[in-house]
Amino acid sequence: MKNLKKYYILHAQPRDVYNALTNKTMLEIWTGEPAVMEPVAGSEFSLWDGSISGINIEFDEGKKIVQQWFFEGQETESVVTIKLHQHQKGTSVELVHTNIPDEAFENIAEGWDEDYFGALSELFN
Repeated sequence: MKNLKKYYILHAQPRDVYNALTNKTMLEIWTGEPAVMEPVAGSEFSLWDGSISGINIEFDEGKKIVQQWFFEGQETESVVTIKLHQHQKGTSVELVHTNIPDEAFENIAEGWDEDYFGALSELFN
């Protein structure tokens, strides 16, 4: 199992980034795929038409999102924590993703850069 920690700068206010990450309609706009999302702890979520799924653990509006991600055949809890901070250019995003299966690590790391925060960056530019 591997852990990942990354930082991103997005040209939008933290409340707008938070909305893009937690609002079902906004998720479908920037991913281009069906999504299931309700910003309620304990609710299930699904992104990219089921390619990513799990359980929402914690929400701190405009500041933090914590989710448990499911990986097929994995029993260990993989947790994603996204913290949003005010930045002079908009929002500084701190991403921590723990317990990523070794065989999925490169794909997950690339997905965060390109599909997830790359697409969000395009949305806000």
